[in-house]
Amino acid sequence: MALTAPRTLSRMQKPRRTGRRHPLVATLMALPLAVLLLVVFDGWETVTTQASSVGVMLGR
Repeated sequence: MALTAPRTLSRMQKPRRTGRRHPLVATLMALPLAVLLLVVFDGWETVTTQASSVGVMLGR
């Protein structure tokens, strides 16, 4: 097997980042869409109903 030179990135290519995104960054990215969906589909009532149900279950 012949020895070859390692590949190098050209000036136009950006190196790929490895790893995961911080959970806070992911939350901040998803939060505006979640709020928009709540407003558009009138989901505030559903959220409050479910939250109160959880509160009742935890209170037992």
